[in-house]
Amino acid sequence: MIEIKNAVKRFDGFAALDGATLTVPKSSVYGLVGPNGAGKSTLLRCLNGVYKADSGTIAIEGEPVWEHPAVKARVNSIPDDWYYFLQSSTQDMMKLYRGIYPKFSMERYKKLGEAFPIDPKKPIRHLSKGMQKQAAFWLTMSCMPEYLMLDEPVDGLDPVMRRQVWSLVLDDVAERGTTVLVSSHNLRELEDVCDHVGILDHGKVLLERSLAQLQDNMVKLQVVFPDGMTEVPPEIPALHASKLGRIHTLIMRMNAQKATELLAQYNPLLVDAVPLTLEEIFIYELGGADYAVKDIVL
Repeated sequence: MIEIKNAVKRFDGFAALDGATLTVPKSSVYGLVGPNGAGKSTLLRCLNGVYKADSGTIAIEGEPVWEHPAVKARVNSIPDDWYYFLQSSTQDMMKLYRGIYPKFSMERYKKLGEAFPIDPKKPIRHLSKGMQKQAAFWLTMSCMPEYLMLDEPVDGLDPVMRRQVWSLVLDDVAERGTTVLVSSHNLRELEDVCDHVGILDHGKVLLERSLAQLQDNMVKLQVVFPDGMTEVPPEIPALHASKLGRIHTLIMRMNAQKATELLAQYNPLLVDAVPLTLEEIFIYELGGADYAVKDIVL
């Protein structure tokens, strides 16, 4: 289990992390989402021991990460901007990884070579961005990580390879109990793979729940009120309301059953509950329509 409590990290007075607290259950896939500059990459670097938090605790299974080689040996990471030596090939980097990570499996490295169509002797800097990302997964998954940190992990991969990579990651979660913390702006994809979600903004975790709880705590309803009732009653606690013709669309912070019962007192002609996507939940948890796309007149 990953535990971060009241983590603070400042750069020249700016708090990239400002009391962040979250818990990643063991053997889960945890999606960390938030706007640009929210502190996601900083948090991942603290978890990898690249940065030392100014205050607070960052621990894996109760052990601090900073300057703790035994903990770091169980953690692997693929950052958004993957580092490799300029003249190195995938084979050269494999030798480096094998010397650093005690659980590195040559058997798995050879097996994964079938999944990633890369010449292991070709310099990595000569590969495309997508193939460099494949090389990163090839090496990282060969380390047999217990904890895997991913920052925009499938950026640059084609659809087939994205599916291949997620299949490998989820197989490790199911078969080896790997714990995965993934930061991504691709919320639609996270919806397919994550079982827990945390929303980070301005260095703080606004909320964290299982994906099922998150989706059950907010609902979108399409409502047609009786004739003569053209506006949404002000006492209805809608986070957002819009109208197209006679159909009102309401976003409410409650489950579908409670929202439907609340609207029943107005004798609506139609009430239809529609599941919210993770992207919609993200927008409305961060401030509703104020965070949505704005119309700019040029």
